[in-house]
Amino acid sequence: MFQRLSLPDSTTSDEIAFSFEGRPLQARQGDTVAAALLASGVLTCRTTPISDSPRAPYCMMGVCFECLVEIDGVPNMQACQVQVRNGMQIRAQQGARRLA
Repeated sequence: MFQRLSLPDSTTSDEIAFSFEGRPLQARQGDTVAAALLASGVLTCRTTPISDSPRAPYCMMGVCFECLVEIDGVPNMQACQVQVRNGMQIRAQQGARRLA
C-alpha cells in the first residue's frame, strides 16, 4: 500500500534497525516511527478501548492520536511525532491506555 519514493542523493547507507512486536524491521535515518511502520507494511498500531477496532497512523502530524504505540516500554507515544532510533522496541497499544 505504501511505497518509499527514491531520493536522487540517497547513496549513503542510512538504514537503522528497530522492532515492532518483536519483528525486526528497517527504517531510514530521520523517519518517524509512524512512517517507518507504514513503509514496513505495518498497517495497525493500536486498538480502540471500546470495540478493539484496529487503528493506524492517519494525519502524520500529531493531531489525530490514531498512532499511539508503546516505545521502549513507554505507552501513549505518538508514533508520528517520534523519530525512529536504532534498536528501538515498539509495541502496539491494545485497548485503553495504562496509567503510570
